[in-house]
Amino acid sequence: MSRNDGQQHEVLIELFYTSSRSVKVVAIDPITGTEVVMVGDRNQGETVLKQLAAQKLHYVLNKNKEPAKKDSIY
Repeated sequence: MSRNDGQQHEVLIELFYTSSRSVKVVAIDPITGTEVVMVGDRNQGETVLKQLAAQKLHYVLNKNKEPAKKDSIY
């Protein structure tokens, strides 16, 4: 997975196939330990599911880098 800063970033992917049509996909950032989980359709194929999980992880990592917005009543 590549980030916006131009560096390559390792992502660990695990796929758990069930007896139904769904596949549980886990993407983990080994540096931060951040983990995202998604469930996808088995018919989409492994490559698509891995790409979607990596994109979701990238989104979460970028979201966590942003400063927290404080709700203000003033």
